[in-house]
Amino acid sequence: MTVQVKDMVLEKVAIGPVSARVYQGAEFGKGSPIVLYFHGGAFQQSGLQDCPVAEAIASAGAIVVVADYNAPLGNVFPKPLEVGYSLFSYMANKRASGIGDRNSLLLVAGDEAGGNIAAGVALKARDHYADALDGQILISPLLDPFMGSASIREADSIGMRQRWAEGWSHYLSGGGCHPYAAPCLCSRIAGVAPALVFTAGDDPLRDETLGYSDRLKQAGVAVRQHVLPAGAGWPSIYGGTSDKSPEWQESISHEFGNFVRDMRRQPLALKTN
Repeated sequence: MTVQVKDMVLEKVAIGPVSARVYQGAEFGKGSPIVLYFHGGAFQQSGLQDCPVAEAIASAGAIVVVADYNAPLGNVFPKPLEVGYSLFSYMANKRASGIGDRNSLLLVAGDEAGGNIAAGVALKARDHYADALDGQILISPLLDPFMGSASIREADSIGMRQRWAEGWSHYLSGGGCHPYAAPCLCSRIAGVAPALVFTAGDDPLRDETLGYSDRLKQAGVAVRQHVLPAGAGWPSIYGGTSDKSPEWQESISHEFGNFVRDMRRQPLALKTN
């Protein structure tokens, strides 16, 4: 499917104007789901970059809004989370006028550090605006500030371990470790929006990704989990190469389509892969 891409400024967000890049497909037609997407970058990247994951989601018929969540306030917690939540609230109100329509599902999504923001926004939405968020898509989310998993040791092979350590140090430099900042440490995760979770067999973040996914399931949250095989080019999402692996892009598009169809069923029935 052809995906249209355009840059825009979201003018009426509570924290101020935010730059965004919108990827839009058309398969679902009227009522296309809206996905608010937070990019990766180890809590240190700002500005709008090409986003193959967003393109893959849009190819399944979604409107994907990739927002520069670091731009207005910086990238030390809680500022990026506040920007992310303000964007979510803005999107929830815009479903009736301008982006999507009243029938559009609203989801948050993100990869790596952006997956952290998406998970944090989902937790805060549960606490303050639960009915507005329909789902969350967590793509190898960066969740554990202690970086204590077995798989994280593989990050040296793709040159990311030091970058992630520095990113965590900067993101949490305001002091403390709120559950919204490190969702894997949150003791109360029941009641959050249904989740679509991606990782891969050769992903250094797979242990913390799957650990959080398992905790969501144990808490009664509907989860669809997809683990790509090693060798599918998954580490390219971290920006180390320009490779756009058709295998993982097609998997994301396919799984997202299934996730949306499951959410639209009554009653909701999500399966775990």
